[in-house]
Amino acid sequence: MIVAFATSVALVLVAGALRAGGASLVRTSRADALHDYAEGNPAAGVVARLLEDRARLQPAVGMVHSGLLVAAAVPATWALTELFSGWGLVVSLILLAIALVAIGDVIPRGVGRRNPRILAYRFAFLLERAVGLGGAAADLMSDEEPREMEPEPVDGQHERALISSVLEFSETLVREVMVPRTDMVVIDKGVSTDEALDLFIQHGYSRIPVVATDGTEDVVGIVYAKDLLQLMDRGEGAKPVVGVMREAYFVPETKRVPDLLRDMQASKIHIAVVVDEFGGIAGLVTIEDLLEELVGEIADEYDSEEPYVVELPEGGFLLDARLSVDELNDLLGLELPRDEWDTVGGLILDLAGRVPREGERFDAEGVILIAQRVQGRRVAQVRAVTKGVPGAATGS
Repeated sequence: MIVAFATSVALVLVAGALRAGGASLVRTSRADALHDYAEGNPAAGVVARLLEDRARLQPAVGMVHSGLLVAAAVPATWALTELFSGWGLVVSLILLAIALVAIGDVIPRGVGRRNPRILAYRFAFLLERAVGLGGAAADLMSDEEPREMEPEPVDGQHERALISSVLEFSETLVREVMVPRTDMVVIDKGVSTDEALDLFIQHGYSRIPVVATDGTEDVVGIVYAKDLLQLMDRGEGAKPVVGVMREAYFVPETKRVPDLLRDMQASKIHIAVVVDEFGGIAGLVTIEDLLEELVGEIADEYDSEEPYVVELPEGGFLLDARLSVDELNDLLGLELPRDEWDTVGGLILDLAGRVPREGERFDAEGVILIAQRVQGRRVAQVRAVTKGVPGAATGS
């Protein structure tokens, strides 16, 4: 009898651990698990693999969990029937049912929900076995044809690429993804709402910063296309744009991208103005810019931007000066330095020590960089020619 009760207690505790781990698992982000795995937590790697197929988790874990509770109830029920009879047996069985549900399900579920990641990692290997066993049982009981599983990428290339993307995202600074001040479309605060609406139609943006008219280029607010359209829908005449603009959200250029993304999500803000260490306007950044840093370029049917890299038939590449130095290094297999600058345009300015002339050439550790197009004080396009390629000596 003691063995029967001990067996029931052990099974209930395992069921509770499984329920707590499962509740924690479904509230864990796979990106967080991959990040923790890359930092040396093997249990996080197990959790990341399980989260590849979220739809399979709850049915599989639920099946094993239910089986454990039923298995726990059998020896306990037998032991109670040996000890009690009549109303005593009825009451004891009711208390047993309450204890099984509370200890094996309700309480662990609540604890797991309040501790995402932590309990999922702690019970990762139990969850892995439960998902495997429960998933196999569910497949046997299902009338559906088994799904064809795509083969895993050889040597985990996809997994490593995703981990690398998450790690790079976590360390990226806002200045590396922002639209620089020279490329910003802005509205002068002295214009009317009709003129501002024309600018929205011309560029296709949904939000545009408003700048002061005293030449300081200070951003004083943000105009939303939605507000202008509502104004037009009400049939109201043109008004000063300052009357409809909203408060601007400012962030330092050294803020980390994931921190800013969380802040913007919490504040329900889609655009932020980036300032440098002296308080000057460095650029702007949108939620789309932040997400693109993690998942890649997000384009719609209206996007028609020129590619950042164009391979030239005569050799070399034509580069948008906003291309990052890291991407240029990957493209050419080089190790160009990246100290106080992030872009190829910044590298050119550093090499020149001034605003370069169009056609001016610079030698940069294995590659010739040519200022192909200069707009005012800004380098717009750069031609990169690897040393030894015909034309590198002359830049032609």
